[in-house]
Amino acid sequence: MNTPAKSLFDGLRVVTFESRLAGPIAETITRQGGVPVEAPALREIALEDNTDALAFAERLLRDEFDVVIFLTGVGTRYLAQAIETRHARADWTGALARVKVVVRGPKPLVPLREFKVRVDLQAPEPNTWHEVLALLDAKLPVAGQRIAVQEYGKPNLELIAGLRDRGAEVTPVPVYRWALPEDTGPLRRGIEEIASGRAGAALFTSAQQIEHMLRIAAEEGREGDLRSALNTSTVVGSVGPTTSEMLLEKGLPVDIEPEHPKMGPLVSAVANGWREALARKQKGS
Repeated sequence: MNTPAKSLFDGLRVVTFESRLAGPIAETITRQGGVPVEAPALREIALEDNTDALAFAERLLRDEFDVVIFLTGVGTRYLAQAIETRHARADWTGALARVKVVVRGPKPLVPLREFKVRVDLQAPEPNTWHEVLALLDAKLPVAGQRIAVQEYGKPNLELIAGLRDRGAEVTPVPVYRWALPEDTGPLRRGIEEIASGRAGAALFTSAQQIEHMLRIAAEEGREGDLRSALNTSTVVGSVGPTTSEMLLEKGLPVDIEPEHPKMGPLVSAVANGWREALARKQKGS
């Protein structure tokens, strides 16, 4: 007999640090019987007067790249917007048809398909820089290749280093940066929910959320209480390997990580596994 969805979280208060898809993830938590506490931890800001994006476009049109790697869907759209302040879409997408186009995962596919851009290679799950490099090693050796990498939030230093170590000439193309939300009130309240022991679970969907959470917790004088709760009494859900790496780097646990690095599977995995995860935490503390 299947357990009714409403009993999965059984009224557990679940803090989510997602920003762009805050509404959908909160709705999913509610459907699974939880009480969502929305604490958006970041916002994406397009880089104004993006000279790097325009320089990339000029070089692309001159056929000075062999490979272009797109890492995020949002970044792909921002890049297109920046380029199209100077160049027609048909011109730059036509230039992309003359290079190999690689995507880190499914998110960049959506805008590229809208732009009618052919995608040659897509890295498999969990869609980290590790999979990108492994895919290139297997399908497209990059020694001597001129590669442009669409960045997001902050430079992907590991990917860039890996490409250069393989003999590629790499041009990073920054298109947006991460910042704190304009209103940090919900984030501060979410931190307090965890630090005070009122939250049963916390869901992280990007590595940068962790940086911002800890920064605001320190400002509030609650970092110690926050860390204590996350390590002993609040189940920590991580969307995937990159986020998990950051949690561990910051001395925080990863109690549950879904098989597929997406928000829906994350909520489902935590809804189904929080009791066992909590028991493990309490046994180990």
